[in-house]
Amino acid sequence: MAQKRSIFEEVGETRREAPAAAPKATDTGAARRAIAAWLKVLFVLVVVMIAVGGLTRLTDSGLSITEWRPVTGALPPLSAEAWEAEFEKYRAIPEYQLQNRGMSMAEFKVIYWWEWGHRQLGRVIGLVWGVGFLWFLLRGQIPRGWTPRLLGLGALGGLQGAIGWWMVSSGLTGTMLDVASYRLATHLGLAFVILGLIAWYVLRLGRDEVDILQARRQRQGGLVTLTSVMVPLLFVQILLGALVAGIDAGRTYVDWPLMSGQFLPPDPFYIEPVWSNFFENAGLVQFNHRMLAYAVFLFGLFVWWRARGSALAQVRLAFGWMMLALALQVVLGIITVLYVAPWHLAIGHQFLAVLLWVALLRARFEASYPRAQSVRA
Repeated sequence: MAQKRSIFEEVGETRREAPAAAPKATDTGAARRAIAAWLKVLFVLVVVMIAVGGLTRLTDSGLSITEWRPVTGALPPLSAEAWEAEFEKYRAIPEYQLQNRGMSMAEFKVIYWWEWGHRQLGRVIGLVWGVGFLWFLLRGQIPRGWTPRLLGLGALGGLQGAIGWWMVSSGLTGTMLDVASYRLATHLGLAFVILGLIAWYVLRLGRDEVDILQARRQRQGGLVTLTSVMVPLLFVQILLGALVAGIDAGRTYVDWPLMSGQFLPPDPFYIEPVWSNFFENAGLVQFNHRMLAYAVFLFGLFVWWRARGSALAQVRLAFGWMMLALALQVVLGIITVLYVAPWHLAIGHQFLAVLLWVALLRARFEASYPRAQSVRA
């Protein structure tokens, strides 16, 4: 604070004023843009991770590595003896004994490299997060209140690795030929949570805090409420999709709109106990995925219709993109079923789910923090 002037000071006398405090780096738009760019890189890596994970599942490669070694596992087998040791561990699990008995070393290496690449990509994501977080933290560039958020992303990434091993371990004993479908759904669900948080943070960092506070006064309350319902609906639908993938239910009933010529699939509750049908019965799992898809589509159509009445062009545009992604996802889902879920359609369906997820979150963000619009617009 400036010192008080003395009453005996000459009018013309000049005083040295204390230099103004330089603005903190955390308050600059450059720092926000840099962090947003780093998060975008993480986002792309997580999307690639989801795609590689889907291909690992479709190629039945997920159980080829039977140990969880977060550090030493980064190195693949480097000698014939090391390869033989890894193959011997794989021969001891049910998938080899009940399904792949007689597999050659060359065939084993194919599935091993898929799973190794999947795990290696996870390590790369952890490294990119760790280096980026420390870089911005040590340079004092993290905006006020953002350190817990960015640290939380790293914690969720570490949890994702642990859940990945929890998923893989379910297929290493007993008579299971694949991982438990509910664990696969948990693994994919957390990946979408991480993607959603990254997307939301990027959107927030793209606007300064003053703008966010001012925009909050103009929030489209009705659309925010509707998206508060649609976000969890879509998330549950994504989990059901993971259950379908986990037991190859998408390749069981390949007619549409009926299932084996009827509305309900045959024997929807033949497994004991009854509750396990919701996770292990291919017909019931695919039926639930279809029914919720119809519900999400109809509700999304209603939300889009309501958004058309908004006076804000950016809000209408955001919900328009959301509706387009939703319609394409439904069409692609039907095509995937009719063509018996080939890998390229299955991965496309999964990738489009990512786009739909982000489009919905962006629409919610635009409704929550509308951009200023000119009167002419």
